[in-house]
Amino acid sequence: MKLLYDRLEEYSRQDYYGFHMPGHKRNTEILGVDLPYAIDITEIDGFDDLHHADGILKEAQERAASVFGADETHFLVNGSTVGILSGILGSTKKGDKILVARHCHKSVHHAIYLNELRPRYLYPDFDGEKHWNGEIRAEDVRKALEEEPDIRAVVVVSPNYDGVVSDIREIARIVHEKGISLIVDEAHGAHFGFHPYFPERSNGLGADVVIQSLHKTLPSLTQTALLHMNGPIANRERIRRYLDMLQSSSPSYVFMASMDACIDFVAGEEGARAFHIYAERLAETRNKLASLRFLRLLESDHYDPSKIVISVSKANLTSHELYEKLLRDYHLQMEMVAGTYLIAMTSVADTKEGLDRLVKALLEIDGELEEPKCCAEISGELPRQEQVFTPFEIAEKNEQGLGESISWRQSEGRVSMEYAYLYPPGSPVIVPGERISREAVELLAFYEEQKFQIEGIQEKGRIRVLKNE
Repeated sequence: MKLLYDRLEEYSRQDYYGFHMPGHKRNTEILGVDLPYAIDITEIDGFDDLHHADGILKEAQERAASVFGADETHFLVNGSTVGILSGILGSTKKGDKILVARHCHKSVHHAIYLNELRPRYLYPDFDGEKHWNGEIRAEDVRKALEEEPDIRAVVVVSPNYDGVVSDIREIARIVHEKGISLIVDEAHGAHFGFHPYFPERSNGLGADVVIQSLHKTLPSLTQTALLHMNGPIANRERIRRYLDMLQSSSPSYVFMASMDACIDFVAGEEGARAFHIYAERLAETRNKLASLRFLRLLESDHYDPSKIVISVSKANLTSHELYEKLLRDYHLQMEMVAGTYLIAMTSVADTKEGLDRLVKALLEIDGELEEPKCCAEISGELPRQEQVFTPFEIAEKNEQGLGESISWRQSEGRVSMEYAYLYPPGSPVIVPGERISREAVELLAFYEEQKFQIEGIQEKGRIRVLKNE
């Protein structure tokens, strides 16, 4: 039973007139557009308050915790970003050291800046043949914690944008030996655990704080996500406090109803049947794509099969050309295009017709290709760079007028004051405070040659750096 949606729908049919926000006053005629004004309300009698939930929203979040196997769950209406910010800020104090995956989302770096943290980086294994980032190795986590025992929290992303999953169980065990929290950005893994075809979710593997984007891989509206907390280590009170500060004080009831309905779906028999069909269709799709000659379906040992990653590294076209061809000739919009591959994201809401169209298009394009050649001239591995200042320290220097703008092609050896990254996935090649390496410049040049948009820098083709003394 979709409790919140059902109550909102029932309320919309009644004759209550609202002298309260929002300003559309549930008038579905005023703009002549098909938007859910009739169920868009604020915190009125009978509908609870997300920031002090003790009624229908409390029940909805408790049900979410039960369905996703967490001790405690909170609705997020500002996306996974607000969960990542709250989880990190609530698990650290100003100036702490934090161990983070270097290919994490930019929101992790923003939390580092806000709490003036001193980051230490975990670099994922890099597969030079596939040109993508692999797992975060548990042994690297152990080594880092032994070398710097004053680290106060660990953040990893699993699965990563490409679908690669790390050994969260072993990483959690190592982290807990030090008595600190493991925060897992599982934004792309909200569908985990609902069918054995997919990996287990981090809630059941020992993670203390887990953030999931419902809207990414489950049928829920954009911007809806969940923050889960487990076990005795996470400082739940501080994390809740940051959620109260960072989340909107006027949370969307449309968003929350979408989450509640999504959770009702995955928890019931209808959801179980849908996931069974979804798993069968995905397996069939991947089996058909395994016959590609020059294009390649990428996989790894520990992997989320919902991500269909197609490599062009052995084909005589670029990833951008494949992306444009799928869009222009087949009307198939991909999720992301990277240096040598692109990603088609699937979900339990995909139809057989949609998956068949993708297979047909890729097989046709592959059949038209001639002798393969490698189009990639660079690996795409994240460069390892010297951290000279923390992001907060370098921001202060920038405010003091100690920066200058130069061409990023001439920036090798200079200390960056800006980020540089592709979005998606939003994993920085350069972080403020790092000394820019030759490898970073070459990687950005490769991205530019491949016609990717480099974000984070304020002025195209240039980057702000610390002035030479």
